[in-house]
Parts: sequence; C-alpha cells; structure tokens
Amino acid sequence: MHLNHLDLCVPNVRETSEFFERFFGFRCQREKGRDALAILQDEAGFTLVISRLRAEDPTSYPAQFHVGFLLESEAAVHEAHERMKEGSADISPVREVRGGPAFYTRAPGGVLVEVSHRG
Repeated sequence: MHLNHLDLCVPNVRETSEFFERFFGFRCQREKGRDALAILQDEAGFTLVISRLRAEDPTSYPAQFHVGFLLESEAAVHEAHERMKEGSADISPVREVRGGPAFYTRAPGGVLVEVSHRG
C-alpha cells in the first residue's frame, strides 16, 4: 500500500499551486473550474491536489498540521532554504530536528511545510 494523494483545501488555489510548483518542483497536470481545483504531480509521481475552501469549511488548519518534504541531502536542504529565502518565502532558520537539518515555511493558504533531511 502507498499514499495515493493529498488534498489541501485553501482560499486561493492558483496562488498555492504556484508555490508548490515554484519551490517543490510540482507540475500542474489539470485544473478544474475557476480556481476550484488543481491537480499537481511531482517527479516521483506523487499527486498533490489543491482545492478551494467552501464557505462552510474551517478557515485554518490545526496548528501542528503540516506537510513534510524529505530531501536527499543536507546540502539540498540548505539549497532549498536559500532558494525560498531569495524567492521571498516566509521561512524559519535551518535547525536540527530529529537528527537532521530542517526548516519550516507556510504555503499560501496557511499550510505549514517542513523541509528536512534525515542522515
């Protein structure tokens, strides 16, 4: 068994999709409606669905909810950190978390994102 996809609900589908495309290498495979849904895929074939919040949905995720990306090396974490900092992303400093370097950022729509490497 493996994880098929993750669906993140956000106020602005296009803005959040562009964030994951720009900083994490996802590519948009399909869009539905006017800012209603975007289906993204990464180089490993993982599908990330970005869908618009409905009026009756909660407007934020729980404080500890996050999406984690595991990179192939410590250098890759530092390179991603620099790229995101240069791209004006709001990011934390790189620090040791569970035995490896990690940092956090918030994607548009309030989704907390962890970027790390485990040695």
